[in-house]
Amino acid sequence: MKILADTHIYLWMLSDPGKLSDIRRYELESPANELFLSAMSIAELMIKQSIGKITIAFDPVEMAEKMGMAILDFSGKDALTLGQLPLHHKDPFDRMLIAQALTNGLAVMSNDRKFQQYDCKLI
Repeated sequence: MKILADTHIYLWMLSDPGKLSDIRRYELESPANELFLSAMSIAELMIKQSIGKITIAFDPVEMAEKMGMAILDFSGKDALTLGQLPLHHKDPFDRMLIAQALTNGLAVMSNDRKFQQYDCKLI
């Protein structure tokens, strides 16, 4: 399975893996699965850092790669899908992740219940 981690899942993987359920840890650790981190998650982290909302004392790209995650660029096709999504969710970064999941056939790992309103596989 190909899994796109939501930003908070990525942060939990790094700093608080106890917040991840056993099922999620299994899926994240399974060699049968491919893990992805969206470039939009990295953008979200950098924006939040630049406005003082969080402190990022590491290179998110380097850490993702060390954890075996591939960085998923946001494409023109993803943007077209984004434009067609209903407005169930107002957070632009989450909407971009949903669009990427739909365009690329990925499951999304997230605690955000609003993701359930979209036609993407949710873990």
